[in-house]
Amino acid sequence: MPFWRGVFYLLIAMGLVLTVVRFSQGLGSVTNLSDSYPWGLWVGFDLLCGVGLAAGGFVITAVVYIFHIERMRPIVRPAIITAFLGYLLVSAALLFDLGRPWNIWHPLILWNPSSVMFEVAWCVMLYSTVLGLEFSGMVFEKLRWKRAVKVQKMISVPLVIAGVVLSTLHQSSLGTMYLIMPGKLHALWYTPLLPLLFLVSAVSVGLAMVIIESKLSARSLGMSLEVPLLRTIGRALVGVLGLFGFLRVYDLLDRGMLAEAFSFSYESCLFLVEFGLGVVLPMALLLIPKIRMSTRGLYAGALLAVMGFVVNRLNVSLTGFETAQGGHYIPSWAEVAITMMFVALGFAAFRFIAKHFPVYAEHGTTPPSEVPSVLPADIEEPVAANGVKTTWERTFLDLPDEAGRL
Repeated sequence: MPFWRGVFYLLIAMGLVLTVVRFSQGLGSVTNLSDSYPWGLWVGFDLLCGVGLAAGGFVITAVVYIFHIERMRPIVRPAIITAFLGYLLVSAALLFDLGRPWNIWHPLILWNPSSVMFEVAWCVMLYSTVLGLEFSGMVFEKLRWKRAVKVQKMISVPLVIAGVVLSTLHQSSLGTMYLIMPGKLHALWYTPLLPLLFLVSAVSVGLAMVIIESKLSARSLGMSLEVPLLRTIGRALVGVLGLFGFLRVYDLLDRGMLAEAFSFSYESCLFLVEFGLGVVLPMALLLIPKIRMSTRGLYAGALLAVMGFVVNRLNVSLTGFETAQGGHYIPSWAEVAITMMFVALGFAAFRFIAKHFPVYAEHGTTPPSEVPSVLPADIEEPVAANGVKTTWERTFLDLPDEAGRL
């Protein structure tokens, strides 16, 4: 793919040049940040969105190792790689945003337990370590270190439990940070439910990213698509999006802000865009069995969910403050270019790891061109390893296909 390879090299070259400028001449040389907007694109997208987009790691590992839904095991390793790379890139992006990046190690020794950001910093550091240990199993398999592989498998469950706890803490705490800004963040987004909304939205976008990653990997690496598995994830995604939408509407009703959501003001239009893209449209698509059975339909629904999630996080972190601050923040082209460099590095790193490490050990090697994009309606999906579906599967994953007729 010469075109995309050229785009990749261009993004990397631009990003490296701007990196030199940023660290030699300071933030003001490459950003449009100011006293009114000290947090910009690198916090709103690179940090808040990046951490959320990497949530598939703790979601899928919890489903397999805690809920024992073994049919999800083929996508555990890709989800771990996506999460691990996501957190590494988030940490790198944070170095760009900090005015004094050489002080990033201070939370290790300068403790402030009353600070939400201190808790987020420690959780991100610890969870990145957990992801590194989970990834180490693939490295050990590649090197054929049998004893190390055995030890890594022995500690898999404790690692997963630690990862779920840490992820739950910092995914919700990212929303808690904005609770200290009453009167600044617009009332459509400022709510005591922000921590819960951040956590639920992270779970939903984590599931959506699993579908997108599987589709892109199949095209790029010639792997077969686990279509029945992705259909199950699509149904789960509908359930989580439905929960997020319910919480969002309930919160607006409870605070008397539902009418404001339809006032067609600047903030109202932004809210309708995020809710339509991230909740209404993907649910409408994925509730229709014919669309959900198609890989293109699954991909479209997941992509809409991700887009809505990104708009929501940018509304909370940037546009929701514009009225109170009395101005607008528009990221500079250099901020966008550096962000795109990180995105390009993420794609390239995932492809390199997937090609050279046993990421898809459980997958077949059928080229995607030989896999039907639409499955017959009477094909039954596999059940758990013991042939009996768990209560969690029956209540959460198996939404009836008849729901698409409502």
